[in-house]
Amino acid sequence: MTEAVIHVVDDDEEMRTGVARLLRSHGYEVRTYGSVGDFLLAPPAGAPGCLVLDLQMPGPSGLDLQEALARFPLALPIVFLTGHGDIASGVQAMKRGAVDFLIKPAEPAAILGAVQAAIDRDHAARSHVASLAAVRERHARLTAREREVFELVVAGERNKAIARALGITERTVKFHRTQVMAKMEAATVADLVHASQVLGG
Repeated sequence: MTEAVIHVVDDDEEMRTGVARLLRSHGYEVRTYGSVGDFLLAPPAGAPGCLVLDLQMPGPSGLDLQEALARFPLALPIVFLTGHGDIASGVQAMKRGAVDFLIKPAEPAAILGAVQAAIDRDHAARSHVASLAAVRERHARLTAREREVFELVVAGERNKAIARALGITERTVKFHRTQVMAKMEAATVADLVHASQVLGG
């Protein structure tokens, strides 16, 4: 079983039911919607998962929903499943970050593979956001001087060079460096470099 919730948005009831049945048979929790409007009336409550989205429906299209969701920091990844696909729409959907663009009737294995890829992407995005929040919280603990030492350490500077750059003694540098390592919960300089990359990314 998976904690992910798959949201199937398709105005074709038979297709919607069939996709939901396929996904549920593989342990997914599935919610179905007959239109973009129905989905927007009951938006996901932050649970991980993805969207399996038709392209053309009455009212707003799948591309319209993709564009709207892109404004959110943790938008659910989208797998398009459509009977009205064309090259231009496919290219547009993929450029906007869709995980896959499948044409009906798609093979069950293709749907399952695309959904799993979307869930993996969602988990990775959520993990990154959580990691960034944790690193930012630790970085906020640093004093102004410790942040200067942090930046010079991750730049590869040795204690003597840091002392010269900041106009302090090497002993003071070592003290600040120890504080930086402790507050950033870093065991090695490589850990500090990684934290710096997360902050900068």
